Amino acid sequence: MDIRLENASLSWQHHCVFSGLNLDLPARQWTSILGQSGVGKSSLLQLLCGIADDADVHGRVYCSDGKPLAGRVAWMAQDDLLLPWLSVLDNVLLEARLHQHGRCNAEQRERARYLLAQVGLAQLADARPAQLSGGQRQRVALARTLFQERPLVCMDEPFSALDAINRLKLQDLAAQLLADRTVLMITHDPLEALRLSDRVLVLQGRPARLSAPITPPGDAPRQVSDPAVLSLQGQLLELLAGGRA
Repeated sequence: MDIRLENASLSWQHHCVFSGLNLDLPARQWTSILGQSGVGKSSLLQLLCGIADDADVHGRVYCSDGKPLAGRVAWMAQDDLLLPWLSVLDNVLLEARLHQHGRCNAEQRERARYLLAQVGLAQLADARPAQLSGGQRQRVALARTLFQERPLVCMDEPFSALDAINRLKLQDLAAQLLADRTVLMITHDPLEALRLSDRVLVLQGRPARLSAPITPPGDAPRQVSDPAVLSLQGQLLELLAGGRA
């Protein structure tokens, strides 16, 4: 399912952050958006997800299957947002619990356990979030996102709170487990975007505009030492520093 956001606009304190902005998300591709702080990246993501609470954010979303996108988006944030009083397993099952008054059937619990195994946490299904490391908590958040089985996954700096090694490991895992999903990720890390994405866009300017897409060669997750990736990282840094988009 291809997704298109048309004529998006955002004003903040009578200042136009962006206007007339269009964004295409090809089906089953990973698209990343980078940009300096305050340029409107997260607002653009929230507008697409239908969770923008600012009256000065506008835009229309179209899906190639003709159905509304509302209710078909999974969200993964920088913070894991795990509920501390629930077990790891029940945090993965959170959406089902909310829709079924706290009850989950055997099939749902089996699937949640399978996803925990996929992220390497099967042995911690009964643990509480306070017993986990930061990397483990974010793995639970990834399993919870996968459990929702939504056609679009939106990620707002999902790995930025992790140390460098855990970040690389979780990037590799996300690339594997989200290979058949349409993904939109906001990140400040050019290397992360280039390792994971089919298309990388830069949002910049006043009012902000999206750059032409940069398409890294090869399959994700790409090696951090790949010369092509390192060359594109230099181009992205120049764009972010104020070069032409």
